[in-house]
Amino acid sequence: MSNALSKAKGFKKSKTGTYVSIGTTAFGAINVVKQVRRARTDGDKLRLIDAVVTGAGIITGLAILYRELKRLGDDDVLLG
Repeated sequence: MSNALSKAKGFKKSKTGTYVSIGTTAFGAINVVKQVRRARTDGDKLRLIDAVVTGAGIITGLAILYRELKRLGDDDVLLG
């Protein structure tokens, strides 16, 4: 296996990969905000509950990614 391919496979466990995961997870919060606004406008409690549960999942995911980022520290896979 080439060195570039092995680095690419370790991308998800690198600081850069973790930052990308945090960004994409946080981007999902935009959809939750839209869903909350739509639910409040329509008075739909079920849709509002769904948005709150989804938001809780996003917050949990961000917390896990942040913990992983702290755990990585200086031993980054891509830096060698």
